[in-house]
Amino acid sequence: METNNLHTPFESLDGKRIVVTGGTTGIGRAIARLLASYGARIFLFGREQEPLADTLAVIRAAGGQADGIRADSSKADDIRRVFQAADDKLGGLDILINCAALGAGSLGEMDDADWRYVIETNLNGYLAATKEALSRMQSQKRGHIVLIGSMSADVREEGSSVYVATKAAIQGLAESLRKEVNPQGIKVSLVEPGAVGSDMQPTTPEEERQKQETGEMLRAEDIAVCVHYILTQPLRCDVVSVQIRPHLQLI
Repeated sequence: METNNLHTPFESLDGKRIVVTGGTTGIGRAIARLLASYGARIFLFGREQEPLADTLAVIRAAGGQADGIRADSSKADDIRRVFQAADDKLGGLDILINCAALGAGSLGEMDDADWRYVIETNLNGYLAATKEALSRMQSQKRGHIVLIGSMSADVREEGSSVYVATKAAIQGLAESLRKEVNPQGIKVSLVEPGAVGSDMQPTTPEEERQKQETGEMLRAEDIAVCVHYILTQPLRCDVVSVQIRPHLQLI
């Protein structure tokens, strides 16, 4: 029995040039760390200096390559500045991980300035970063854009109408954008996690650890492993959409 073809060849991440939005905390940080450990060259950003410095230090201490700047994805000028800096550091772009997002509650309970800021971050920030990435990928006729969404797009839980609106929009963006750019050699993948222990959750670290042990909550690293799988598939394979939820999350 032949066994040499049981596992198809996979794409290497070594040397791949990757921008991670929101890469200083939570899921974005976990993704940046994991991909850097496989030899990817990472450029990331976040709003606060301390988590930015810490994330870069952790990646570099493990032998990875990473650079980044402080930036706010809700601001168009900041997005342009991020990609200009990434051009200088990376010399091009192979992959964009769109991950910068904020939690949000009910529209009726949020001040106008607050829900507008969430929209600017969770939706307009994704759009702006994606457009910058596409302008670089289209000329090389190759690239991969990964959008981190949420199962809230389908579950549409009560009390989260603003957050649900942004994640439903990301779901629609992924489906439509893929049809637009696949003929240009660019892949688009959507990852929709369920409950994940991160800075977005209104729980303590101890509560999160307990829920992770019982299968009620995922770790950010679980999503990073999913993204690694998506990015290392053969060129002929598109992982279009993944829903990943805790074992005991039934909806």
